[in-house]
Amino acid sequence: QVQLVESGGGSVQAGGSLRLSCVASGLIFSINVMGWYRQTPGKERELVATITRGGSISYAEAVKGRFTISRGDARSTVYLQMNSLKPEDTADYYCRATTSGRNYWGKGTLVTVSP
Repeated sequence: QVQLVESGGGSVQAGGSLRLSCVASGLIFSINVMGWYRQTPGKERELVATITRGGSISYAEAVKGRFTISRGDARSTVYLQMNSLKPEDTADYYCRATTSGRNYWGKGTLVTVSP
């Protein structure tokens, strides 16, 4: 089992920045990929950014050049630095950890960007 806890959400004005954190616990050695996803009411959850065990990174087109995913030295923490935020970035942001057997999700943290 893997447990995930997100933090760092909040309210900012357009153009501002936030940094989200996701701390993993449990069987962290079994995690192959960690990532950030977001969801707004009535829409499906969408990929924001992922980072693999080997350090490969991918971003959704909508956030390229504005968001940066990284991880802590212990590799049990993943960050999402969000710059130049736009109102359309408003969403619940979820951390996901992928092992060979399944995906684990955190409970999410809300990001609200006002015009």
